[in-house]
Amino acid sequence: MNIQMEYQRWCKLANRDPDLPPELQAMANDEDLLSDAFYRDLAFGTGGLRGEIGAGTNRMNVYTVAKASQGVANYLIKNFAPNERRVAISRDSRHKSDLFAQVVAEVLVANGIKVWLYREIMPTPCLSFAVRQLHCAAGIMITASHNPAQYNGYKVYGVDGCQITTKAAAIILKEIAALDIFTDLHYCDFTIAVQAGKITYISEQVTSDFITAVLQESPLAPQTKIDRQLKIVYSPLNGTGLHPVTTVLKQAGFTNIFTVPEQRQPDGDFPTCPLPNPEIPATMALGIAYARQEQADFFFANDPDCDRVGIAVKNKQGDYVLLSGNEIGLLLLDYICSQRVLNSTMPLHPEVVKTIVTTDLAVKIAKHYGVQVVSLLTGFKFIGEEIGRLEKLGRVDDYLFGFEESYGYLSGTYVRDKDGVNASFLICEMFVYYKTRGISLLTKLAQLYKQYGYCLNTLHSFEFKGQTGRAQMTKIMARLRQSVTVLAGQPVVKLWDYQAGINGLPPADVLKFQLPQDSSVVVRPSGTEPKLKLYISIQAADQAAAKKMEEDIKDYFTNFFQKES
Repeated sequence: MNIQMEYQRWCKLANRDPDLPPELQAMANDEDLLSDAFYRDLAFGTGGLRGEIGAGTNRMNVYTVAKASQGVANYLIKNFAPNERRVAISRDSRHKSDLFAQVVAEVLVANGIKVWLYREIMPTPCLSFAVRQLHCAAGIMITASHNPAQYNGYKVYGVDGCQITTKAAAIILKEIAALDIFTDLHYCDFTIAVQAGKITYISEQVTSDFITAVLQESPLAPQTKIDRQLKIVYSPLNGTGLHPVTTVLKQAGFTNIFTVPEQRQPDGDFPTCPLPNPEIPATMALGIAYARQEQADFFFANDPDCDRVGIAVKNKQGDYVLLSGNEIGLLLLDYICSQRVLNSTMPLHPEVVKTIVTTDLAVKIAKHYGVQVVSLLTGFKFIGEEIGRLEKLGRVDDYLFGFEESYGYLSGTYVRDKDGVNASFLICEMFVYYKTRGISLLTKLAQLYKQYGYCLNTLHSFEFKGQTGRAQMTKIMARLRQSVTVLAGQPVVKLWDYQAGINGLPPADVLKFQLPQDSSVVVRPSGTEPKLKLYISIQAADQAAAKKMEEDIKDYFTNFFQKES
């Protein structure tokens, strides 16, 4: 791509958003900014688009969104009959999400595709539900999940409500790549399309049906004794979760819910937490402060598109402690399995699904209950695809639970992506179930470690910005494939290179170093950010030994990355 020529073309033609011309003008004397905005097309990956909002081919803007939508439209036209071409659209609270959703609708309708559009912001799992409920051929969610405020994104869902397959993404990418961003895109007038019934707002009944589906996921028997009178502090982190989460909890009998005031209303600036990610302690700090003030039993928060959840619970000293995504997953796994056994509702061939970077302690817990564990590549889309596989075999009821270490959970099959509403409900119910029996979640977690062995799981991210950053990550992954036989004094028992495809999984740029005593390290480039992710899983005799080994491995990779970059 000739950066200067493309830049001049944008200066001349990019007028669909009044913010673009001044942004383009500001680049004129900033070579680095200009280069980063135009050195490539924003990558359309297996999950769609994600990038910083702004002018340029490598940014999220009305033109890159429209180009992706035209590619999706071309794909639908070639693969679905005219009466099957329906698409559901949703959006979160991020900057320009409303504008981008409107552009998606305008392009699709201009291509003869019926659009169902949520009138208000709505969680990602609600989009997955709407695709299935309204018998759509696809769904599009405008969101950048838990990324910083300057980001937005574009996720594509298939007819089953699952994120599109790798194969479908590759076909759509080819369609997009063949398009000129200014001359090959079709638009219609949004208002006229609504008046003509070509764009229909999704009814509140669909949301009501979603809430009913979530409530049906309780594993408890109706006669089970639990005291729901606890005090909860909740935060939607200025995103989409407020209405669906509090509605579900209130209908389930949880009435004493305090919402963090500063984080209650939708706000794309995320003013109290620049990184609206419940994995990050600083993001949870304000909610914990309110929990302390309100003397709440616990605090939980969803990310802006409400497909993840993080929690903080009291320890014996009365301080609030954050649980990791793996710890929440292990607690939910044991809770669901134990209740299914207790109530004689365990299916004949039960299955739990996790990702390869999620704690392997789940395998030991599942085995105790006679449950098979399937481990898949990173990304909840693969868990959704596994539910679809079970469905085709007539075994969809065998699915018990799916989770990933990055705070994503799903216990039902009514959607095919992680669901922060479902997880929030289950966590609250699990909390009161154990509290009614005099057991805290920390005590229960300690019991699991005592029974199955201690396991420490950590995630570290290393950022490589800009055009040179991607080249550095590629170089590092190549070097790791060639040279590492010992990690921080620990012999590498086996190297799993998923680039060639392993155990029937699709090829992926992922390395897993198997270490002694069921410990492991996984390294992979992020699919949505310019980062290398390092997942360390240590099984050891006690916490102190695990921490020491984890620190040594982290230091080893930190030095390796610095040396090679």
